[in-house]
Amino acid sequence: MDGVFGLTPDEVAGVLRTAALAPSLHNTQPWRFRVAHDRIELHADPDRALPATDPEGRELRLSCGAALFNLRLALRARGIRPLVTLLPGTDAPGALAVVRWGGHRDADEEARVLVGAVPKRRSNRKPFHDVPVPAAHRYALVRAAQLERSWLHAVVDRDERARLRNLVTRAHRIQSQDPRVRAELASWTGPRTTDGVPPASGGVRPAPQDEWALRDFHAAERPPGKDYESDPLVVVLCSFQEGPLGELQAGQALQRVLLTGTTLGLSASFMSQAIEVPQVRHDLRRSLGGMVVPQAVLRVGFGSPVPPSPRRDVTDLLLAPAATRS
Repeated sequence: MDGVFGLTPDEVAGVLRTAALAPSLHNTQPWRFRVAHDRIELHADPDRALPATDPEGRELRLSCGAALFNLRLALRARGIRPLVTLLPGTDAPGALAVVRWGGHRDADEEARVLVGAVPKRRSNRKPFHDVPVPAAHRYALVRAAQLERSWLHAVVDRDERARLRNLVTRAHRIQSQDPRVRAELASWTGPRTTDGVPPASGGVRPAPQDEWALRDFHAAERPPGKDYESDPLVVVLCSFQEGPLGELQAGQALQRVLLTGTTLGLSASFMSQAIEVPQVRHDLRRSLGGMVVPQAVLRVGFGSPVPPSPRRDVTDLLLAPAATRS
């Protein structure tokens, strides 16, 4: 691996390792990187797309946006100011983003805290403690999304919460009846998976009394009396734009929100079935007023420790250098 931005090859590998600790649907890790003398390119990995569960590639791009935020943080931690171009087009064919050198700049305290949270952040699918999330924590999460040009909507109204729960349940039912969606979930979960969601990261098996419709990641049966929390904080991450640009912006906001939560001792997991089913997503957007685009639904709370999910080796994430143009 070549160096870039004055970093050694080992330092570049460390930057990419940090970038790759982003969340993704079923832990597919659908990103790849191309390192050149003057840039790092972020690409989607089409071999890790989930066409049944994520037919439009929305969550794939959301995940790549989260990896991009980690990449930015890792560079800032090394005193490099990253200049990011989203959807660069012919300047980097096929890339979702290009990161270039923007000069030296010491990381501020917030960046240092957030980059320290990257290896600690986990999708926590276990039941949370029945402890409410303080309002100050909620405001911090909202601010985190705003800093990345996105909006985090906390669902606190009882009627709105019931509507969202019904939408998640409806979408979950539709997906559960689709054999292609079930096949994708099965291929990325269970004891035989090497880099998806192993049983230790799958939480506990869903049960009829659960308030929210949760995916079955083939984890262990829950111990007696170990039900999910009765009142998690539920939030909807939204972009202000439709399409790939909004999804990449929201992905960066998602990771800033998750890392901010990690620094506050919070855990989170996804309930994005309502995003993945187009008609349900349309109804969710309408319920939010139609001016913002819902990109992810999260349950947030105080959780018990969970192990890290498997990660791809950095060498598997590298794309070959682009052909020199004449």
